Amino acid sequence: MNHLAHLYLSQHAEKMMVGNFIADGVKGNKYLAFEAEISRGIIMHRAIDTFTDSHVIVSHSKRFFREKYGLYSAVLIDLFYDHFLAKNWKQFSNMPLLFFAEHAYNVFEKYFDQMPLRYQHMFPYMQKENWLLNYAHLEGIQRSLTGMSQRIKNNPGIEHSVSELRAHYDELEHDFNQFFPELQQEMVSHFPAQ
Repeated sequence: MNHLAHLYLSQHAEKMMVGNFIADGVKGNKYLAFEAEISRGIIMHRAIDTFTDSHVIVSHSKRFFREKYGLYSAVLIDLFYDHFLAKNWKQFSNMPLLFFAEHAYNVFEKYFDQMPLRYQHMFPYMQKENWLLNYAHLEGIQRSLTGMSQRIKNNPGIEHSVSELRAHYDELEHDFNQFFPELQQEMVSHFPAQ
């Protein structure tokens, strides 16, 4: 799962949202340097990734991308599942996606000084281009892929993967709709609201 799903799953606690957001930039036990709730968000992010990466439905989705994009198929599915979450947001939340995105950006502004530099540099672009809201549209996904492709060494052409997303759109959306409720249930059982 990409940013939107991680934030959605931790929305009950601001500091957990921050931890979920910065987790990919916090390696090993360095999460212990953060305050408890941010650390808990980092641990939750890792649990989401582990559950997602090992799930049979996600593996089913990856098969459309594995041959052409190799290991990046996991990154693509994370982003494409965020697209389906954003597109179908009303099924999962009573809060409009626009308001949720604004809330997340306000949280990141509040805890900006506690974020690693990488995320301090990334956040203004995320906010300005409203990544979370724009995941709902294929144009937003394309912009994300183009940006990611410029930062990847030996890029296998992920910026062109929207064509495969379009070709398998209904099946991928079905996979997401089967998978995401399982992920929600798993996270609620391991990380209940406190």
